[in-house]
Amino acid sequence: MEINIRERVKVMAEADLCVVGGSATGVFAAVRAARLGAKVILLEKENCLGGTATTGLVNVWHSLHDTEHKNQVIGGLTYEMIERLDKLGVLQRNKEDNVAYRFNSQELKIELDRLVKEEKIRLALHTYYSGVVTDGDEIRYALFETKDGRRAVKAAFFIDATGDGLLARDLGLVSYRNDVIQPPSACFLMQGNFEGVDIGKLIHEHGSEVGLPDDWGWSSPVPGLEGISMRADNHVFGLKLDHAEDLTKAELEGREQMRRFVTLLKKYGRKDTNYALVTACQSIGIRDSIHYQTIYQASEKELLAGTRYPHPAINGSYRVDIHHAEDMGITFRYLDGREVTAYGKNTRVVRDNWREREGLTGDPATYYQVPIEVMIGKEYKNFVAAGRMINADPGAFGALRVMVNLNQMGEAAGVLGYHAVSSGKRVSELDLDKVVSDLRRGGSIL
Repeated sequence: MEINIRERVKVMAEADLCVVGGSATGVFAAVRAARLGAKVILLEKENCLGGTATTGLVNVWHSLHDTEHKNQVIGGLTYEMIERLDKLGVLQRNKEDNVAYRFNSQELKIELDRLVKEEKIRLALHTYYSGVVTDGDEIRYALFETKDGRRAVKAAFFIDATGDGLLARDLGLVSYRNDVIQPPSACFLMQGNFEGVDIGKLIHEHGSEVGLPDDWGWSSPVPGLEGISMRADNHVFGLKLDHAEDLTKAELEGREQMRRFVTLLKKYGRKDTNYALVTACQSIGIRDSIHYQTIYQASEKELLAGTRYPHPAINGSYRVDIHHAEDMGITFRYLDGREVTAYGKNTRVVRDNWREREGLTGDPATYYQVPIEVMIGKEYKNFVAAGRMINADPGAFGALRVMVNLNQMGEAAGVLGYHAVSSGKRVSELDLDKVVSDLRRGGSIL
């Protein structure tokens, strides 16, 4: 049934593609579609673009190469943005695979602004998604709350890049949670010299004094900001962050942990430096929440085996990385067979080899792929979701949830959307050879 929404809500824009969510995933979806000629509108609830990389302060991207560093396997807009940040002098290249690039998150905000402007994408910030209007198996409008009141966007195709899959939820798509929900971290920038400071020892000996458990964590310097580091030292456990009440609790607990950590360092850290909280994340770094079924589920077994597909959307070499939900540990599985589980600040480390355990012989894979079918559902003709709501088992999700992989997923979503609009076909009936051809032509798949 046709709904004349104009009588109730003003339509703020009409476009070929509407991308909801302005993380790098959403931005790259919008840019790839715009470069193919689509008219695109991008909507974001925060005051800037970039998501976890900016509002979450996570300032690292992982390797774009295979595990042997012989071939680059990730290109596209991730590589383009790295080059842009490098020219600005706000990027640090490293030889470590898992932290191959460090950048200044605040500079990334501005560069993403510029990228969107260059492609003539209409952008709306401070714009909160609030619902969809459908007609059978087609989305007609998405609804938003803005400074001007409730508004609607009409589009031929919609991309859900909200992380939690808010459009997918309202469309009633089948969802599930993995048995292990990886807990979030509230990141922050901190001033102070950490040279020679054994954080693990401080936590073990004095953490209980300030209410900090022996929890696994990590940190990273910020290029160009001497004496400033990004800290991700703790997790918030036991909450489901696609629920409003739990999200509030997590934000409050995350900020409390920041103060506890600073208090610990002020008392027991170096005496020749001033430890201080510089910036708290604008939004807590959610690793995992809810997932939605599509026609293909990514599996850890196929990923670690390096299975190849005729229609790849993602190439990657980042390890399987599972933050434990309860025991303050983390498990890493590498393509070469290594398996490392660390508890607390490396208080206890257990090593194994998953290839030997599985009885595998021969040369290991040097990178993995995920097919574009992981994004395609059959229920709605003009919709895909791209982001951490990806249809993946816990192990595969542990590798795919990082930004260099989800960035590629965004690009694939943009190209899928363009082809659906230009062909008039439902997304599940597209010629995927043509979609992948455009992905390769744009440098997204190497």
